Amino acid sequence: MLICPGCNEENPPKFRLCGYCGTPLPGAAAPLPVHEVRKTVTIVFCDLQGSTALGERLDAEALHEVKERYFSAMAAEIARHGGKIEKYIGDAIMAVFGLPRAHEDDALRAVRAAAAMGTALAQVNRVLGLQHGVTLVQRIGVNTGEVVANDAPGADQKLATGDAVNVAARLEQAAQADTVYLGDLTYRLVRDAVDADAVAPLELKGKAQGVPAWRLRAVRGLEGNLRRSDTPMVGREPELAALQEAYAEVCRSGVTRLATVVGEAGMGKSRLVLEVVQGIAVGARVLRGRCLPYGDSITFWPVRSMLGEAAGINDDDAPQAAQAKLLAVLGHADAAARLATVAGLADTPFPTDELHWAVKKFFQTLAQQGPLVLVVDDLHWAEPALLELIEKLLQSRTASPILLLGTARHELLERHPQWSQGDKALRLVLTPLSDAAAGQVVTHLLGAASWPQDVVARIVQAAEGNPLYVEQMLSMLVDNGQLRQEAGQWVSTGALADIAVPPTIQALLEARLDTLARSERAAVEPASVIGLEFARSAVQSLAPPAMREGIDEQLGSLARKQFVQPSHSAAAEVVYRFHHHLVRETVYGGLLKRERAHLHAEFVRWADRVNADRDRALEFEEILGYHLEQAHRYLSELGPLDAAGQALGRDACARLARCGKRAFARGDMGAAASLLRRAVAILPAGEAARHALLPELGEALTELGRFEEAWVVLAECTEAPAGQHDPSVQADAKLVGMLLRLYSGEQEVWSEETL
Repeated sequence: MLICPGCNEENPPKFRLCGYCGTPLPGAAAPLPVHEVRKTVTIVFCDLQGSTALGERLDAEALHEVKERYFSAMAAEIARHGGKIEKYIGDAIMAVFGLPRAHEDDALRAVRAAAAMGTALAQVNRVLGLQHGVTLVQRIGVNTGEVVANDAPGADQKLATGDAVNVAARLEQAAQADTVYLGDLTYRLVRDAVDADAVAPLELKGKAQGVPAWRLRAVRGLEGNLRRSDTPMVGREPELAALQEAYAEVCRSGVTRLATVVGEAGMGKSRLVLEVVQGIAVGARVLRGRCLPYGDSITFWPVRSMLGEAAGINDDDAPQAAQAKLLAVLGHADAAARLATVAGLADTPFPTDELHWAVKKFFQTLAQQGPLVLVVDDLHWAEPALLELIEKLLQSRTASPILLLGTARHELLERHPQWSQGDKALRLVLTPLSDAAAGQVVTHLLGAASWPQDVVARIVQAAEGNPLYVEQMLSMLVDNGQLRQEAGQWVSTGALADIAVPPTIQALLEARLDTLARSERAAVEPASVIGLEFARSAVQSLAPPAMREGIDEQLGSLARKQFVQPSHSAAAEVVYRFHHHLVRETVYGGLLKRERAHLHAEFVRWADRVNADRDRALEFEEILGYHLEQAHRYLSELGPLDAAGQALGRDACARLARCGKRAFARGDMGAAASLLRRAVAILPAGEAARHALLPELGEALTELGRFEEAWVVLAECTEAPAGQHDPSVQADAKLVGMLLRLYSGEQEVWSEETL
């Protein structure tokens, strides 16, 4: 505890100011520096049309009342869906979804908010028509893209006015009266939940090419990208058998059981449950509900869905008619009254225990007619009162043949480690699919047409056993035109060496990343720069000074949260590995380019110190050359290089060149050409060090038969570098030798005139 020098009260160690009098505390941990990151957000831009003419018709006071009512109604819808008003610009509203914390469905939240703003405007217009005789018209643009922001929850955000914001504003300006235009990425993230029409590519100011856009007609679902369920399930046979046995036990013994399927997003939890449900469709009554991540009255939302389905309640039923349907099923007036509150049909307050009692009685009444399966999806979003209800159902003394079947991500177990354990419960944790099973997923998705095996292998490698990643990567390649059908066969249209993170997966991972504390981010971010695997001591060296003493605690927390995992031990220290390479790429992609450059360079400094002690500098020279190369590249992208940036480039060039020369000496011409080309590319044309490497690069390319590339390199060799008017005799001799080899080679394209 920290003792306040002002009032002598005790304060927790994390406090920097006394919680009683505000005096700075001695020995308090130094605050972490302001932390800015690159984030994907969705922008909503809304503007009133014809407001100037409106101002001419109305008194200033009446105009103020009109606009206040409009802005209040729009702001309420934005806030209800989890958005944040960034600023008001005249008659326009700019809102952002994804700050300060990202959610996997930010794009869908924004689109739902835009649609709700249209409904709210109709209600506002009914009032304004009576009071002021006016009708407001608005246009809305919704766009998703990358911005730079402070990730601190309480930070005053200063949103970069970058491309994502500009396009959102341009979409709004292009939209017709009372319509919503969606940007292309936004549409791709929500397309399975909306009805939308493609419009002709928009010619937007500042854009060289037409920008794809979609006109929103309606929002009809809660899933922006629906999973395929029309292909065979693979790799989950043991888990399927365990769930089938749990249901069989419920039927045999007539008692309630709980089974929870746990796994990271996309691991196949819902698909596994679907297989179980389809297998017992005839023998049991199945009711489904889903926990929601946000919204009003969400505590018992899954139960509301189940009550409505079981009692046959329709959306257009009057509250009294719906309550009558509940009473008809239950036959108990007191319980029905409490169920009406749970179902949102009445606002009579009841204690939570009484609500639990009524729900239990309802389900047990249904179970008297035969086995009942209650499926609750996304339990990681469940409120404590719902989890308590499930446990009370499980422990009830009334024997009822009920299978409580839930799905959850690992976040549920972080908060409730003992969940779904015990003699009445079953917990199944899904692990990644094998490469063979993941390959089957690809082939099932592609259909009967033949497929390029190199594409299958690349997707399987990149997905690392996650079936959702397989599906979304494949979908992205098809959408981008990198994979298409020709004459009944799937063909790739370009190299697939690096498959980018699909936007749907990036949204999932960014949302997970935003659940981390700042101290955990301070450990995982340097780790992402080091690579897929990283040593504990390296992360400790790169972390902010205030975080270094607690690095083991932070890495342990990251391991429990499924971000990293211990890989192996080397040189008496633990080496960790990211749980998935896409997790690493998402963390790395969130770093500012200047921060990436700094961490790449710092890692090389740390490695040079360590390797000097172990005399292993040559072993890691290529890796360290890569890190310096990346640091130099990012600094170059941010503007003209200063002396320090130029020095990083020269160091990177020297290390890569030495590795290239060693590869040349051992006859590995492919590696030599690659390394020497990267070394040459770092330095500007005309620099002496670059010119000195050109002959060896040209010779390596010649050995590989890449004569056209060699010719370009050799042509540059003939130009003396700046400040050198007498190229070395050795370089000239090597150049002449290569020219002769090219001329005398079998390539007919090389004629005497060409040379």
